[in-house]
Amino acid sequence: MEKTSSFMGFIKSLKCRLIVFAIVVAIIPSLIVGSAILASYETRAISIRESEVLSQARILSNQLATSNYINGVSNSSETLLAQMSMLTTIYDGRILIVDDNFEIIYDTYNLDNNKTIISEEVILSFKGEENTSYDAENRYLEMSIPITNPNDETNTVLGVLVASVSTDNIALNLSYLTQIATVIVFLVIIVIGCIGVAISIHMVTPLTKLSDGIALVQGGISDKELVVNDYTETIIICEKFNEMMKKIRVMDESRQEFVSNVSHELKTPLTSMKVLADSLNSMQDAPIELYQEFMGDITNEIERETQIINDLLSLVKMDKSGATLNITTVNMNELLEQIMKRLQPIADKQKVQLVLESFRPVSAEVDEVKITLAITNLIENGIKYNKDDGEGWVHVSLNADHQYFYIKVEDSGMGIPEEALEHIYERFYRVDKSHSREIGGTGLGLAITRNSILMHKGMIKAHSELGEGTTFDVRIPLTYIA
Repeated sequence: MEKTSSFMGFIKSLKCRLIVFAIVVAIIPSLIVGSAILASYETRAISIRESEVLSQARILSNQLATSNYINGVSNSSETLLAQMSMLTTIYDGRILIVDDNFEIIYDTYNLDNNKTIISEEVILSFKGEENTSYDAENRYLEMSIPITNPNDETNTVLGVLVASVSTDNIALNLSYLTQIATVIVFLVIIVIGCIGVAISIHMVTPLTKLSDGIALVQGGISDKELVVNDYTETIIICEKFNEMMKKIRVMDESRQEFVSNVSHELKTPLTSMKVLADSLNSMQDAPIELYQEFMGDITNEIERETQIINDLLSLVKMDKSGATLNITTVNMNELLEQIMKRLQPIADKQKVQLVLESFRPVSAEVDEVKITLAITNLIENGIKYNKDDGEGWVHVSLNADHQYFYIKVEDSGMGIPEEALEHIYERFYRVDKSHSREIGGTGLGLAITRNSILMHKGMIKAHSELGEGTTFDVRIPLTYIA
């Protein structure tokens, strides 16, 4: 079973495919070139044989005409017969001499003497045409040549010379060449296969390094960056992998920190409430003023606990609901006014000026609850992380075009360091951990805001300078497209 699995793994591997590709690339051109060479050889060999025999046949026909052999009064019959016999022996063929009565007066095989021959080729030759044909199936070349006296200006056809020549020796040569070509192709396949194996091993080695490196990182054995510089592609993969691992490590650190922070945040109000309650219980005759003060402190701690829990529930609800949105047409101008009115007491307490500027009436298809939560978080952050000298401000503007509406939230607060801008939307991330704990919050606000905006197919960007304030730009489609 393991051998079968290993074999199937090799069959599906890049190494195997590279080897097969190399062999296929070697076979196809070799077969094409070999077939073309063999076909060219056969055509060329037959053409040469035809030219040679035709040339000899023409000379012989002229001699037959000038010697008056057709009329039987030739003084050189023996010479002519010897030439014809030699020609048939050399080319493994047969010669027929036909007179003007279509009677065979000479046959080198002595089989059809004095017989009549009527064929299309002979008839055309009596009209002065030379005819040549090749029978590939039976492997012989046949030609008919008119016998005319070159000294006779009338070009009268005295007879016809019919010659047939075997091409068996060409076929034998072709078969021999085919065998040689087959051996060569086989050797080429072996050589290319070996080269393909060597190349495939060389090409796959960086991928093996890549796999081994990833395995080490996944197993926690190595915390170094993955580096395989053999190919441009492996360099890009390593860069992307290292970026991913950095983000994963940041997320792991953030989650660990979140667990610690939330544990602290949830435990602190409970501890405070317990201390206050124990203090009240220990005092039998506590003044009403002290009792009210302690109860007010307990109420504040309960509100703090509730805020943490609500943030966690909001984030979990967004994750679980996914694309579930309760879309309605909302007047964004009125919604922003309501949010600003709701946050005004917090701004007054922080001595931060809130300003709303609407450039035009805007109605959009949104989930009112989720978009309210997103905008509230942005404005509330601007208030909380603002200057504490009484000169702080938060400016909110609303605008729109034919496709999107735009919300800009600017503040005069402490700003965000440049290196932290790319992390502010990560869950549980805090820019200034100590200051954030003093102000309150769980590091979930911007994560909730970003999720809500993305669910509306929108986008959010942050621009900030440390000590100069922060600007959030939000763009959301006016019409929701599921």
